[in-house]
Amino acid sequence: MICDGRGTPLKVITTAANVNDVTQTLALVDGIPPVAGRPGRPRRRPDALLGDKGYDSNPNRNALRERRILPVISRKGCPNIKGMGKLRYVVEQTFALLHHFKRLAIRWERRTELHDAFISLACSLICWRRLKKTRT
Repeated sequence: MICDGRGTPLKVITTAANVNDVTQTLALVDGIPPVAGRPGRPRRRPDALLGDKGYDSNPNRNALRERRILPVISRKGCPNIKGMGKLRYVVEQTFALLHHFKRLAIRWERRTELHDAFISLACSLICWRRLKKTRT
């Protein structure tokens, strides 16, 4: 899953249990839909991508730089970037919001299409609740 700085889910990909997360980084970044807000053309890419040591890969760093995205990823074997835990908390909070939908905490569906549909619905509800909260 990739989310914005406030924890709003932007793109979710379902993979097998034993697939490394680093293999899906570019698919998630390329799958971000256009986000409107300010006048002008909608944004398609973030300014920076935050990731933990599991996303440390030189080919991914180079591919992100080619897309004009600054990779802020801790290197393996080095101390963590200061303050990364506070930023990582946003993603963990979004996963916790998804797990409030009991059916998504553990995947019971055999068919990926059903699971993806439930995840899309849950992400839509999370976005709707955040929009509702900001308008009141």
